Amino acid sequence: MDDKKNYVSPLSSRYASREMQYLFSPDFKFTTWRRLWIALAKGEQKLGLPISDGQIAEMEAALPHIDYAVAEAREKEVRHDVMAHVYAYGKACPSAAPIIHLGATSCYVGDNTDIIILDKAARLIRAKLVQVVKNLAAFAEEYRQLPCLAYTHLQPAQLTTVGKRACLWIWELMMDIQDIQYRLEHLSLLGSKGATGTQASFLELFHGDRQKVRQLEEYIAGEMGFSSVVPVSGQTYSRKVDANMLAVLSGIAQSAHKFANDIRLLQSFEEIEEPFEKDQIGSSAMPYKRNPMRSERMTALARYVIHNSLNPAGTAAEQWFERTLDDSANKRIAVAEAFLAVDAILNIYINVSDGLAVYPLVIRRRVMEKLPFMATENIMMRAVEKGGNRQLLHERLRQHTHAAAAEVKLAGKANDLLQRIAADPAFSLDSRELDDLLQPELYVGLAPEQTREFLDTQVYPLLAKYPQEELHPQLNV
Repeated sequence: MDDKKNYVSPLSSRYASREMQYLFSPDFKFTTWRRLWIALAKGEQKLGLPISDGQIAEMEAALPHIDYAVAEAREKEVRHDVMAHVYAYGKACPSAAPIIHLGATSCYVGDNTDIIILDKAARLIRAKLVQVVKNLAAFAEEYRQLPCLAYTHLQPAQLTTVGKRACLWIWELMMDIQDIQYRLEHLSLLGSKGATGTQASFLELFHGDRQKVRQLEEYIAGEMGFSSVVPVSGQTYSRKVDANMLAVLSGIAQSAHKFANDIRLLQSFEEIEEPFEKDQIGSSAMPYKRNPMRSERMTALARYVIHNSLNPAGTAAEQWFERTLDDSANKRIAVAEAFLAVDAILNIYINVSDGLAVYPLVIRRRVMEKLPFMATENIMMRAVEKGGNRQLLHERLRQHTHAAAAEVKLAGKANDLLQRIAADPAFSLDSRELDDLLQPELYVGLAPEQTREFLDTQVYPLLAKYPQEELHPQLNV
C-alpha cells in the first residue's frame, strides 16, 4: 500500500515528539495490556487461585512479542479488540491461555491502560513545562532591568521591563504546573472492578472472600506503579478524569497562545524576535522578511487544543448509568491528539524561549518616542515645586500634549512636547532639567524588584522541586 495515498495526522508526521507518540502507540497500549494481564495472574495466584509459576513465566516471556497479524485477523472475526488480543496472547503462551484475563472485563485492560498513559503523558508534559519555565527564568533574570513600553488595550500606557513581562508568562506556566501536579497526585487506577463495577466476578472467583477481592486490586495497583484505585466505578473510570486532564491541557495551550501572540506583536515592533536560523526562508515572495512562524504555529495548535477540550467534557456528560460505548471513538481521538498537540506546542515553546533575540536599542527608541507623554506627571510635580500652579500646569500640559500628538500623527514629525514645555514660562524648566526627568529607569516602578522577588520566592523554589525534569529532547520545531 502506498503510504502517500493515506491520511497521516500532522501531529505524528510533523509536530509531536517521538516520546509522546510512543505513549499513544499500539505497541505501548498492547504491551501494557499484557503487563496488566500478568499483574492480574500474579495477584490471583498469590491469593490462592490455581495459576502456576510456569504459566506466569510463559506470559512474561511472551510480553514483548505481539503478533499483530494474528490479533488483527482475529478481530475481523470476533469484532472485539480485547478478545482478539487475548487470543493472540494465548497463541504465544498456550499453557497460560486458560487463565489470561481471568475474571476481568474489557475495561480492566482498556481503562487501566488509559490511566497509565494519562499518567506518563502528563509527566512528560510537566517536564517540558518545567524546561520552559527554566528558559524564561533565565531570560527574566537577564532583562529584569531593561525598560520597555507596557500596554493596556494594545496602547502604550506606562513602562515596565522586559524581564517583568517575562514573569507574566512564567506565572501562567506555574499555574499550569500546579494544575497538572494536582491531577497527577489524584490520578488513581481503575483496578479490577468487573463489568458494572460491583466486582461480582472476582467475588465469585474467591468464593465470597471480600478481603481477597480488595487485596487483588491493591496488588495490581502496586505492580503498575500506583498507590490507589478509584473507590467506586461503573465499568469504566469516570470520564470526568479525561475532561479534567484536558482542561489542564487547555490551560497550557492558553498560556502558550498568550506568549506566542506577545512574541508575534513584539516581533512586529522589532523589539524581540523568535529564533531565526541562518538559512531559514521567511517568505517566498519577500526575501527580507523574518516571520514569527514558530509562534504562529504555537497559536494554531493551541487554538485546536482549547476547542478540543470540549470533547471529553461532552463525553463525560453523555455516559448513561454504569457505561455506554459512545465514549470510545471520540476518546481515542480527542485525548491522544490533545496530548500530542500540547507536546508539539511545548517543543516549540522550549525552542523559542531558549533563543529569543532582544534588541535593546530598538526598545529604547520606542520608549523615548512615548516617554515625554508618560513623564508629564513628573514634569508637572517638578514645576509645582518651583512655584507653579498645579491646575494651570495641568491645563497647559493638556494643550501641549494634544498639539504634540497632532504633529506626530498628522504631520509625521518628531515628538516635540519637551521643546514646547521648555518654551513655556509657566513651567520654569529648561531643557537640561527636562532631560533629567526623561530617564526610562525612573518610570518602571517596582518592575525590577518584582522580578527579582518573584524569581527568588516563587520560580526557583518551584524549579527545585523538579531537578530531574530537565530535558534535552530532539525537538520538532
